[in-house]
Amino acid sequence: MDARLSRMLHLLIHMGRRDGPLTSEAAAAMLGTNPVVVRRTMAGLREAGFVSSVKGHGGGWSLTRALGDLTMLDVHRALGENRIFALGPADPEATCLVEQAVNSSLESALREAEALLLRRLAEVSLADIAADFDQRIAELSPEQIAEQRHKGTVI
Repeated sequence: MDARLSRMLHLLIHMGRRDGPLTSEAAAAMLGTNPVVVRRTMAGLREAGFVSSVKGHGGGWSLTRALGDLTMLDVHRALGENRIFALGPADPEATCLVEQAVNSSLESALREAEALLLRRLAEVSLADIAADFDQRIAELSPEQIAEQRHKGTVI
């Protein structure tokens, strides 16, 4: 499974809540990955103009746009619009008429599903996701919040 979109949405929302830049090392620790992976993945977001980076002491990654100005589709596209579904025909150039009919039906269904998903991704801003987080944390007791902070799972 390709979790880059999920991971970058997670990271961008954290970044939107910070006062200063986030280092690749801190981001990697947050995501349980390597700083090189963070830098490589963030490069597409930088090229799209969603983040900037500063090298050296006190440097790191910063958002260049408000969370409300970014949608899940924006981030998906900045990451290279990876293939959404792993399904596909066994033989795209099938000579068997049954397999051609299967391919046609499957490809049509996948096109429709992908269009629906892309429309939905365009409707959800990162601010919407952050608001969902705010509602979830508001429902927690002070003890639960302390426990989450201890685990490092709350901003």
